[in-house]
This record gives sequence, C-alpha cells and structure tokens, in this order.
Amino acid sequence: MGESGETADNSYVIRPNFQHKFKPAAVKERIHQVLKEELASKEYDPEQVPALTRALSETIKDKLKEMGYDRYKLVVQVVIGEQRGEGVKMAARCFWDADTDNYAEDIYMNDSLFCVAAAFGCFYY
Repeated sequence: MGESGETADNSYVIRPNFQHKFKPAAVKERIHQVLKEELASKEYDPEQVPALTRALSETIKDKLKEMGYDRYKLVVQVVIGEQRGEGVKMAARCFWDADTDNYAEDIYMNDSLFCVAAAFGCFYY
C-alpha cells in the first residue's frame, strides 16, 4: 500500500479480459469502413500509392486504438495495386499465442485499384 492508502492494480496480466480481447469481426468491419471512405473516389496512380498506403495504415491503426485494445501491439499492413483483371496471391505467417493474438483483413476493389489491408493484434504482457 502507498502513503495514500490505495492499492496498485495488478499489472502482470497474462490474458486479456473477454471484453478487451482482439475481435476479428469487429476489426474487419472497422477496416472495411476506412477503406470504403478513403478509396471510394480514388484512381490508381503509382506516384501517390506510397503515401496513400502509409496514410491508410495510420488511419486504420488509429481507429483500432479507439476500440480499446490497450495492451495489444497493433501492426497494420496495406497493399495497393492496379486493377488489371489479373490474380494476386498474398500470405502471412506469424509466431504467436493462439489464445490471445489474432488478425483481421479486408479487401476493397474498384475499377481502377485493389487494396488489401490486414491488422495483426498481438497481446503483450
């Protein structure tokens, strides 16, 4: 106990509470909203893609932080490409705790471009 008589909260939490757990469905919906708002009127321009991907990843990360994932390390990856009717394959591998960590992704396409955004949430102790 401190001088004021208050006890400190336990900071050695090894599992998140259910309400604070990374929820892929809610995260996917938030990613979808951001992509729809930001890319609805965009045309593919290779000169603007690097800045656009950085801006989108920061916006998505900020929106996810608003959802209350305080003890999660959030990693957001955004890939934008030109829509030419060709196929693209993407993959990701991670080494994590399957009980606490998770990810969500969403795909946005229009006539000019495609965008794949993935958010990874890793709980840290």
